[in-house]
Amino acid sequence: MQRLLFLVLSGIILAAPATAIAQTSDTANTELDASQPQNLPALLVADKIFITPDRKLVAEGNVEAFQGDIKVTAERVVFDRETGELTLEGPIRIDQGGRSTVLADAAQLDDGIQNGLLTGARMVFDQQVQIASVQATRAAGRYTQFSKVSATSCHVCTDGRPPLWQIRARKVIHDQLERQLYFEGAQFRVLDVPVFYFPTLRLPDPTLERATGFLVPSIRTTSQLGTGVKTPYFFKLGDHRDLTLTPYVSPKTTTLGYRYRQAFKNGRIQFEGAYTRDDIQPGQDRGYLFADGLFRLKNDFRLTFDVQTTSDDSYLADYGLPDYDRLRSEIALERIKRDTAFKTSFIYYKTLRDSENQDEIPSRVFDLNYRKRYFPGSGIGGEVRLGFVSHAHTRTSDTDIIGRDVARATFDAEWLRSWTFTSGLRADAQLGASVDTFDIRNDSAYPDQITRSTPRAALTLRYPMTRRETSGATQFLEPIAQLGWTHVSDTDVPDDESTFQEFDQGNLLSLSRFPAEDRRENGSTAVFGLNWARYAPGGWQALATVGQVYRTTADPNFTRTSGLQGTSSDLLLAGQVKTDKGLSLAARGLLDGDFSFTKAELRGAWTTEETVFSGSYIWQQPDPAENLDDEISEVRLTARHRIDQNWIARALARYDLAESEPLRFGLGVTYENECVQVNMSVRRRYTSSSSIEPSTEFGFTVALTGYAVEGGGKKYKRKCS
Repeated sequence: MQRLLFLVLSGIILAAPATAIAQTSDTANTELDASQPQNLPALLVADKIFITPDRKLVAEGNVEAFQGDIKVTAERVVFDRETGELTLEGPIRIDQGGRSTVLADAAQLDDGIQNGLLTGARMVFDQQVQIASVQATRAAGRYTQFSKVSATSCHVCTDGRPPLWQIRARKVIHDQLERQLYFEGAQFRVLDVPVFYFPTLRLPDPTLERATGFLVPSIRTTSQLGTGVKTPYFFKLGDHRDLTLTPYVSPKTTTLGYRYRQAFKNGRIQFEGAYTRDDIQPGQDRGYLFADGLFRLKNDFRLTFDVQTTSDDSYLADYGLPDYDRLRSEIALERIKRDTAFKTSFIYYKTLRDSENQDEIPSRVFDLNYRKRYFPGSGIGGEVRLGFVSHAHTRTSDTDIIGRDVARATFDAEWLRSWTFTSGLRADAQLGASVDTFDIRNDSAYPDQITRSTPRAALTLRYPMTRRETSGATQFLEPIAQLGWTHVSDTDVPDDESTFQEFDQGNLLSLSRFPAEDRRENGSTAVFGLNWARYAPGGWQALATVGQVYRTTADPNFTRTSGLQGTSSDLLLAGQVKTDKGLSLAARGLLDGDFSFTKAELRGAWTTEETVFSGSYIWQQPDPAENLDDEISEVRLTARHRIDQNWIARALARYDLAESEPLRFGLGVTYENECVQVNMSVRRRYTSSSSIEPSTEFGFTVALTGYAVEGGGKKYKRKCS
């Protein structure tokens, strides 16, 4: 702002009784630097501008001065060229690009508005946090010193009532360059009652996105660890790195949590974990580490990694972390383009289940997948797809059969073509073949090498029809029929990858409904299905799918609850409904020949401006082939409701209907206004195992919005009436 009025004074000023405008006219050949506001042209607007006999410039009435993103408004401005003194009479307002605003009753400044004295001054950050003082002194164009200060982000009433919270201080210095606030003799007050005293206190300028310092502390109470406090401290390690350390101390645990993040030009990494000594496992070092990263390499390749590890099976549950029953670590390299897809990865699994032995699960997995497609000319037409898939998994155990290791390589070629006839009938042809070779170790029940081939063919017919209703809605109906054939030369191979099977809309027309290539369907099949949909102008949608698979010979590799056992599959029923009122429902089920469901699920959600409610229900028959000895019947509910403009309630619940017992339950309440956010929660986990006990957890946090956290969403200010 150094030349804001200096340029006006050194130019030719047009004065008139009506509105006058003054703008520098000698800057046409001046090189402008956007980072230096003083090099930008200035503009002065006032109702009246004149020069007194003693050569003082006076601007009166709705005075506005502009330069770059800086705007100054005052009732009267007097500039003395001889002394370089600038006198402003208020109310005065100085806006700096919407980031901060200075308000004052009167001011005496130098001609660059960089140094001087302001009386009755206030500084407002982001239109919320404000610092009010008796007077302010500006020095070096960088520092503003406030005397007898009150700082708050709460709405301040004019009737003298105190804000909800405020910081009273003898002196505050604002460093505009570093964007820091330094308090001396500070008192933190709640409803004007002193609560804490700080001889010195440093807070980041609310316009600063990242700054070293304490984050919002929280109180956590659990039945296993007692009541403890988490006090995170954030370290800014530059513009692209940061570290957060979170001590967590209670009578039964001493834990140091950490999170390190770094951004690179072509990627990012993050490490998060904790080191613990507690009374749950006395004398043991406990902890966890989760890490992930992504890097964009040359030629459109992407390198990703995701690491999950923990010291013991119960640590994550004991400390309220994601309740995984298996940990999955992966490093992968991939490239996806229009006609090619490549991905290779190495995966390591660590089980946390009591029912599994780490040595007996395929914990180390290698995958390589390459796909390529071509579009032949007018002769053969259609699309040709080529693929190569390599997979290997090993177990730690070397015991015969239990410690089986398998490596597989698959070569696949496929031709696809579609025709649409004038009648509207659509025909899809599929012709392909695959060759699988297996290398088997530590299993005397199978030979060391197995090679098999699987030719396949299918013809699918569709007849889509549409109908327009008088209401404007559109209905869509599509009958589907498919004839398919496959021939597997050798079906006697180990089954390690396709142990869990699903039958749904996604694989209704597949020639093999196993999830991996170690198993393939064999024989002739026929599929009949029907798709229906209705779309209404107001936003209503309804979709439904019915389908069934018939085969000449039953496939014994399908499990009981897959719905694909026997020569005819269970009847697939699926549907979805969406309304213009925010309600959505989706259901899927498998209906057997006795008109009983072998598997069913229902999901729903209702979303309004005040309420978000979602839930799901799943049911499945017992199936020993999938290690399921008892039926599953479980309901899960989550809800969020805004009670009024300040209060929000949350809830979650999981209930096992088969055992008639709860699994999880949680409640949370948030109070939030323009200057404070309070979170209270309680959660109960009822499940138990040999290493995990049921536990109850209470949480409590208080955040001062504007300083400690940045509140999101709509804000509601408290009223003074």
